[in-house]
Amino acid sequence: MTPRGIFVSHPEVVIDPAVPVPRWHLAPEGIARMRRLAGDPRIASLSAVWASDETKAIEAAGILAAAFGLPVQVHPGLAEMDRSSTGYRPRQEFERLADAFFARPEDSVQGWERAVDAQRRVVAAATEILAGHGEGDIALVGHGGTGTLLMCAWAGLPIARAHDQPAPGCTWRFTLRPPRVAEAWQPVP
Repeated sequence: MTPRGIFVSHPEVVIDPAVPVPRWHLAPEGIARMRRLAGDPRIASLSAVWASDETKAIEAAGILAAAFGLPVQVHPGLAEMDRSSTGYRPRQEFERLADAFFARPEDSVQGWERAVDAQRRVVAAATEILAGHGEGDIALVGHGGTGTLLMCAWAGLPIARAHDQPAPGCTWRFTLRPPRVAEAWQPVP
């Protein structure tokens, strides 16, 4: 069987404005959803699990990896776009900033990493990971924003919010050689 890949955006987190966003943990609902994903027969041949260096992605990857007796490998290039300039923002304001991030990919929105730079970073990280991957399926566990940027790059689509995940905790699937999108965002059950 030809090896395949799955990109997983972490599901629900415990939102704590007092904690830097990259250090947030999965919420109980997010943990339960990742456990359900680990039982999906479509990933039964998983042989490698990679995560961004953010806590929520490492926790989500750990649930997948544990189901297959695999280690979690970490690559900081899979991290979400850097938005430390604004830190936590209430949902409505965050959505407004995210809209601008995708609408103006060449611009920094209130100090956020530019979408074009985040896309270059995540594509380089994923390319490096896949270059060293052997046999079997692979999971890349990260975030909705940079996952969308990677999907756009591998699908030949322009950066646009229209291609963003419909909600936290989604997957999209790809071929490995060459990397191409095989299935767009789907919610984790």
